[in-house]
Amino acid sequence: MLYPAVGLVVVANTINVGADLGAIADAAGIVIGTPLPWLVIPIAVGLLALEVFASYRMIERIFKYLTLALFAYVVDAVVVHPPLSETLRATIVPTISLDRDYIATIVAILGTTISPYLFFWQTSHEVEEEKAAGKKTRAQRRGTSWYELRIATIDVNLGMLFSNLVMYFIILATALTLHANGKTDISTGAEAAEALSPIAGDFAGVIFAIGMIGAGFLAVPILSGASAYAVSETFGWREGLDENWRRAKPFYGVVAAATLVGLVIPLTGVKPIDALFFTAILNGIAAPPLLVVIMLAARNRRVMGRETIGPVLTALGWIVTIAMFAALAGLAITSLRS
Repeated sequence: MLYPAVGLVVVANTINVGADLGAIADAAGIVIGTPLPWLVIPIAVGLLALEVFASYRMIERIFKYLTLALFAYVVDAVVVHPPLSETLRATIVPTISLDRDYIATIVAILGTTISPYLFFWQTSHEVEEEKAAGKKTRAQRRGTSWYELRIATIDVNLGMLFSNLVMYFIILATALTLHANGKTDISTGAEAAEALSPIAGDFAGVIFAIGMIGAGFLAVPILSGASAYAVSETFGWREGLDENWRRAKPFYGVVAAATLVGLVIPLTGVKPIDALFFTAILNGIAAPPLLVVIMLAARNRRVMGRETIGPVLTALGWIVTIAMFAALAGLAITSLRS
């Protein structure tokens, strides 16, 4: 099961890299005031150079604060005064539809929330943290303390909380502004930025662009890096973004390939928002088989030792896995009918 699972992740990540590069160039065009599609080339080369010659921690420090601009959607959703009772009802009570676009959006949301690259990136990132703490050898890193597990749990849970909180307010803000005015087909960053007009006015595009650039600059190294980790772990290669490129040439070769192949996608003229939506669906397709592997491993004492997951996490994990397969089946059925 390993090879097709890793293959799916690499393909999904590479297309996602292309979508994010296109989105960064699109956002940069908003700031400059004119679309400049060719910007994807220096952006891709610059990010690749950062990955190869600088540490991920440096990239993280530079760009993670830019993503705070996305919290403007939280303020935006409050400023436009949503009808409280209707908003709460729509938040809690789902509207079910068997329409193909509806099901495709559900798959896309699941694909962005439970993205396959996270399975590889998160575990590899924990190893990088241990290396940074001085645990350079496998023997030193063998076993995980209760404290390390607690820190990792807090890190992941807080990340999921804020990620989904921002996603919720982006959905709410765009529903109250763009959708309310009949704009339901967004294909560029400039169109998406209009959702921030009630709070930012003429600066809406700039705020949106800053958030998009920050998110994209973080996403591209993570996506290409996750592909490199997945392939390197499959074949037993030396790995790590803090490794010198001369000692980990195959690892950085995958990073370079994922970035440069992804670069082709925005050059084809595909609209950034369309590309991001398509990659979200692709991630929604790639995730369920990997979830099966993870659930089987998480309950296996030969893999987990004494740290196998309990009955609650087991039940929740299988419910999510089955739900994702059900969404995929629904998408397949509605696609065939249409």
